[in-house]
Amino acid sequence: MNQDPHYAYGSPALKDLILDGTKIAWHMDRVRAWERGERIAPITIDMALTRACNFGCEYCYAKLQENDRKTLTKEVMDAFLEDCAEIGVKAISLVSDGESTISPVFVDTVIRGRELGICMAVGTNGYVLNRRKLELILPHLTYLRVNISAGEPKRYAEIMGVKEEWFYQVCQNIRDMVEIKKRDKLSVTIGMQMVLMPQYRDQIIPLAELGKELRPDYLIIKHCSDNEDGALGVDYSGYQALYGLLKEAESYSDDEYVVKVKWSKITQNGTRSYQRCYGAPFILQMSGTGLVAPCGGLFNERYQKFHIGNITEKRFKDIWNSDQYWDVMNYLASPEFNAQTMCEALCLQHNVNEALDGYMKERIHLETPQGASPAHLNFI
Repeated sequence: MNQDPHYAYGSPALKDLILDGTKIAWHMDRVRAWERGERIAPITIDMALTRACNFGCEYCYAKLQENDRKTLTKEVMDAFLEDCAEIGVKAISLVSDGESTISPVFVDTVIRGRELGICMAVGTNGYVLNRRKLELILPHLTYLRVNISAGEPKRYAEIMGVKEEWFYQVCQNIRDMVEIKKRDKLSVTIGMQMVLMPQYRDQIIPLAELGKELRPDYLIIKHCSDNEDGALGVDYSGYQALYGLLKEAESYSDDEYVVKVKWSKITQNGTRSYQRCYGAPFILQMSGTGLVAPCGGLFNERYQKFHIGNITEKRFKDIWNSDQYWDVMNYLASPEFNAQTMCEALCLQHNVNEALDGYMKERIHLETPQGASPAHLNFI
């Protein structure tokens, strides 16, 4: 079993959370194996249990990820989780390109994954997570993060494509999460996340204030990813004018609530310093259709040459160990691929890519840090 050293009663100290960066340096055994050309298992898999969603967020990247839809059943997920445990996957985050909480296999997947020793986490809009479901899943999660990109009901409805009253339900669900965690002294970290587009500037402070009222462990404010064609229309040049507001939002932090801005990406204007993608073998993304592809930016059917297989049709361990899987991974890490022109902006693997690119070019010395390891170690 892959034991999470932070999976124990008592919440990790907020100072131990790395909310902006990567934990790849704490997994040098896998980095060394990768350097030797071995077929390494992903440390983290980011996936969804469905492509469906009950929200219609303006900033949703998932609308750009359409591929042939398949259904992830309990049988499929049980086999997948068993394969992950067998090959050495350490963590699974149910985020990706659909709202996993509305899948009928959601609760079973969280519980079974943890039983197999895999660290489990969820990113969600939080609407259907009523108290009954929360009681079932919270003891088995490393973290639960609610995407909530506005602090006022009217703007919430506009930005997230739902009725205003849904805002109040999500807020109540967050209160319930916090209360259950404290009551049972659970280790799960509860977070809120704002996906920030420059036109949402009016919601930065209201959301920081809302978080201070609801009392999750943290609020993260992050950039919005766009594809290489700019289909979502993200104005990356507009972030700079928000720096003052973002620093003000961070000032709402206290000893039990942290507001953190993902400065590492917000300040980069949607650009990359590297061309090769080294991160996909370490942090793999999968679609809610069961599609295995290196990352979310390549889910769309227009990128079929990067589509490796589907867990509804073939066991994951066989897909992972196939020549096709490693041909795709090796192509992304080759001079033939240019992440600066062929990828979405600031992807999930971005910080891992920066670290590994610097390491491979001998610009940075990557080694296991001394001292205590950070919380959520296996979510890199």
